[in-house]
Amino acid sequence: MKNRIKIERAILDITQDELAKKIGVSRQTINSIEKGRYVPSTVLALKLSELFDKPINEFFFLEETD
Repeated sequence: MKNRIKIERAILDITQDELAKKIGVSRQTINSIEKGRYVPSTVLALKLSELFDKPINEFFFLEETD
């Protein structure tokens, strides 16, 4: 699954650590999501959606292999 988390984070001008604290996860989790190594839970995706004030499908994208 591809994502735009890094871009959305840059728009808000916040670090991985700041984003992690805002949604209650570790910085390593944010790093793993941004690099596509970890697919977040529905709850985590919804928290990101609220924070970015955008629908989930605007920052997460399915790939053909998904």
